[in-house]
Amino acid sequence: MSLVDFGRRVLPRSGTRRLADWWQSLEHTFEKAGADDRVENDTRFRMTIVAGVFMLIFAVLMVGAVKAALFSGRVEEASGAPVLAVQRGDLTDRNGLLMATNLPHYRLVIVPTETVDRAFVREQVLSALPDMPQAGQRRLAQVLSGEDRGFIVGGLTAEQRQAVHDLALGGLYFEEEDARVYPLHDLGAHVIGFANQDGEGAAGFEAAFNDDIRNAGQAGGSVPLSIDLRVQGALENELEAVAADQQVIGAVGLVTNIRTGEVLAMASYPDFDPNQRGASPATSFINRAAGSVWEMGSTFKIFSIAAGLDSGVVQPNTVIDAAGGLRLGGRVINDFHAANRAMTVDEVFTHSSNIGTSRIAALMGGDVMQSYYDQFGLLDRLQIGLAESTAPLVPQRWDANTIASASFGHAIGVTPLQMAAAVGAIMNDGTYVPLTLRPVTDRARLQGRRVVSSETSRQMLRLMRLNVTDGSGRRADVDGFSVGGKTGTAEKYANGRPDRTRVVSSFVSVFPTEGPADQDRYLVLILLDEPRGSAQSGGGRTAGLTAAPAVGRVIRRIGPFLGVRRQRTGEPTAEHLAPVSEADAMTGAPR
Repeated sequence: MSLVDFGRRVLPRSGTRRLADWWQSLEHTFEKAGADDRVENDTRFRMTIVAGVFMLIFAVLMVGAVKAALFSGRVEEASGAPVLAVQRGDLTDRNGLLMATNLPHYRLVIVPTETVDRAFVREQVLSALPDMPQAGQRRLAQVLSGEDRGFIVGGLTAEQRQAVHDLALGGLYFEEEDARVYPLHDLGAHVIGFANQDGEGAAGFEAAFNDDIRNAGQAGGSVPLSIDLRVQGALENELEAVAADQQVIGAVGLVTNIRTGEVLAMASYPDFDPNQRGASPATSFINRAAGSVWEMGSTFKIFSIAAGLDSGVVQPNTVIDAAGGLRLGGRVINDFHAANRAMTVDEVFTHSSNIGTSRIAALMGGDVMQSYYDQFGLLDRLQIGLAESTAPLVPQRWDANTIASASFGHAIGVTPLQMAAAVGAIMNDGTYVPLTLRPVTDRARLQGRRVVSSETSRQMLRLMRLNVTDGSGRRADVDGFSVGGKTGTAEKYANGRPDRTRVVSSFVSVFPTEGPADQDRYLVLILLDEPRGSAQSGGGRTAGLTAAPAVGRVIRRIGPFLGVRRQRTGEPTAEHLAPVSEADAMTGAPR
């Protein structure tokens, strides 16, 4: 093939024409030089010209190859350039402490046509990466049996990359990638969530604010959560302790600032390590705070009595007949510990009377009670951004039976996050502020909707405190923090009937209950799914014996972190801290 023919193949058409003209001119020069017996006729001169031409051609080809290697999207170890991966910004708590970040990892890629002995390559790679997952091993065998370049395994550390590199085998390349790392392991796992191998948020905060996190990563910034890691750590520690003691099948813990709506801590038990998701069973990934629905029992008396007071159908000193059972059709509503007497509304709350609460609900009527429940956010899915957030289970018909049952937390199921938002609204001067997982930086812009009057809010704060000093929440009291709260123990259903052996026990609290309406107040909620009773609870499974003491321990630990000023009024009484006898636990414990 002549140089002209070669030029036609590798150069554009116009370039070929110029090359041909130049070559013909050169040949003509040589012919003339030969006729004149000039030095150009020297063979060495001809060789120099030809060599120069070929050097020029190879230079053009080399530039093209370099351009292709740099910009074709195929990145190999030789180039040293990182793969164009999805960059995610760091996640921090509200105080700037790191919760999630990116660390450089590597992908192993093999070009089988560049290997010499494929069986040997497979053997050596597996020896260098003994922990390679089964999926990676299958890809390794598949790629080495074909001719196309293929991905083998990702997420390799620098040490693993070096182990493969030291094999000194042809056809093995590495691509740099960003791997999402969670340095706190299981701490805050359900609220943080995790990102998948493609760098996209797949659960929790990572998924809810995926675009914000990616934008922050591209700008070299970070994204803060509303979580306070000090509070999160204390909550998880106490939740795991009571969950283990009661041998529960699941548990939830929440701490919120009811004035701002900020979620300061959120825990779901059992938990998982987002760095090693394959090591946990599927049930560990359930965010029970946002994605599980329960009947919450007597904690719902907060809503029904607040609605009764706010609607004006009762006053705190209104007397309600709670003697005997309340018959509704073929059903009789009884109290867990019947007083068999008339009670004031205050006593209905502190004695947790189902009968008294049902009568208050009947005075309101279904339309009024349903309207208040709707305003409290109990009838619709909570809007907090989490994909895990699920819709409540609400009655289809609000007849007399449903009204009575819903008034004390049956016939309606909500998530713990919904419960926290609704209780927070009543205690926040009667204003519903949506829960958020982002820190609130401008309190002047806080907006909410009024659900009850300021007077009703003050009355409910008083009742919550009264229930801790004189009612079912005594074991949650913490000296100096003015703790208020309400217990709730609901029987689960089996084959359509209540099962007394399986209960859900919860305690929702607010502190401090005293002070001006516009100060920060905090809500702490703990829910235990199927507690079994223990020596610590005297064998009892009700909320006053299981969840309430755990809430008290959480408040004692987190109060200083939150800057709550402690008013010393004396140490807790012996009544609050005395061991519970088995007889008291089984027959006399508050519900």
